[in-house]
Amino acid sequence: MILDYLRRVFAAAPHVPRVSDDQVRHLYPKYRWQILESTFIGYGMFYLVRNNLSVVAKDMQETLHYQHAMIGSLLAVTAASYGLGKFLMGVVSDRCNPRTFMACGLLLTALCNFAFGGVANYTLHLCLWALNGFVQGMGWPPCGRSMGHWFSERERGLTFSIWNTSHNVGGGIAGVVAAWAALHYGGWQYAFFFPGVLAAVGALYLLVRLRDTPQSVGLPPIEEFKNDFPQGATPEAGERELTTRELLFGYVLFNPYVWVLALANLFAYIARYSMLDWGPMYLREVKNATLSGGGVAVLVLEFGGIPSTILLGWVSDRVGGRRGMVAVLCLLPILAAFTGILFTPAGYLWVDMTLLCVIGFFVYPVINLIVIQALDLTSKKAIGTAAGFIGLFGYVGRTVQAEGFGRLLHHLKAIHGNETAWEVVIGCILGCTLMATVLLAFTWKLKPRA
Repeated sequence: MILDYLRRVFAAAPHVPRVSDDQVRHLYPKYRWQILESTFIGYGMFYLVRNNLSVVAKDMQETLHYQHAMIGSLLAVTAASYGLGKFLMGVVSDRCNPRTFMACGLLLTALCNFAFGGVANYTLHLCLWALNGFVQGMGWPPCGRSMGHWFSERERGLTFSIWNTSHNVGGGIAGVVAAWAALHYGGWQYAFFFPGVLAAVGALYLLVRLRDTPQSVGLPPIEEFKNDFPQGATPEAGERELTTRELLFGYVLFNPYVWVLALANLFAYIARYSMLDWGPMYLREVKNATLSGGGVAVLVLEFGGIPSTILLGWVSDRVGGRRGMVAVLCLLPILAAFTGILFTPAGYLWVDMTLLCVIGFFVYPVINLIVIQALDLTSKKAIGTAAGFIGLFGYVGRTVQAEGFGRLLHHLKAIHGNETAWEVVIGCILGCTLMATVLLAFTWKLKPRA
């Protein structure tokens, strides 16, 4: 009975009779903007209740007597559960209405944050943050479904890149909001309470604004509206909802390039999340930054990727959709920036902030282009499944770095001291960035399906 109810609530919106041509011309731009706006704001809200832990990790250590390894386990368990959730929810979301699916996910993650801030027990914290990570998986897939249905292949690099900056806006604001709430209200708990309230409001907003496919509001499919069909396709082709078996085996698991992109994403996520998860603590322990300085570091890292994600997504369209080539070129300055952070002494925080901005400027286009390239090689009907599969590998990478770096720091600090321990961690990040570069080099010449 419960499963039947959930199927009805989340079922894809049915197609309705086509409106007149005049209404199509009037309504399509309006709805396209509405979809871009609502998925952008909605997904940014997910980050408010996901990127808040790292900002107050040191304060939780001091107040609750948590060790580095315990904080690492919290980060790791949410990364693992999010990767699993993103994959499973991706498969489910390709057959669901994004409006109800995404709103439900945002409300559930808000409730997890309320509960997390309301307890002071490590086992409960571990369980709640694992659950939070899993329901966070309800965020990206419905956005991918919406963008794939409302924007055509030829404009995909630019429009997906504009939408993808919601990661940066939400993630950047998350650090500042969490730090402000903890300082203003006088406790680490408010870094979870305050964002939770904002996320609950965001869930209501999604129910009001988000819509399913163009056909669910009486409009033609995007390929017909933009006259942008893959070679040999017809207006009706590709509009049938695929089965789970078709999604997994027809488009994802038997595609060798999806596996290459997934492995590259694993290492790219280590580069991305190492500074988000550990950057504030690193700057406070090694570079003498304050709590607010750690929050600003997250803001710098996230906001650094906004202009570049849009610009380089557009560039990838202009070079014939060669996303792999652009991604490889982006990874080279990331290698240089991590090397610079390793050798910058304490007392030059502005240099560290500049290098973090460089990392953010180039790492987010890489993550964005990997997903766009997966969509290029699969189908708009399978974007949630493909992105979920690739995201699963990404969050395996995040899990490895969160748990591995936490244990590595705990072990090495006791033997070699604080600074040496952090130097080893930065060296590991450099190695993972190099691996991502090598893997993406295999996709250098790939272009969208003809």
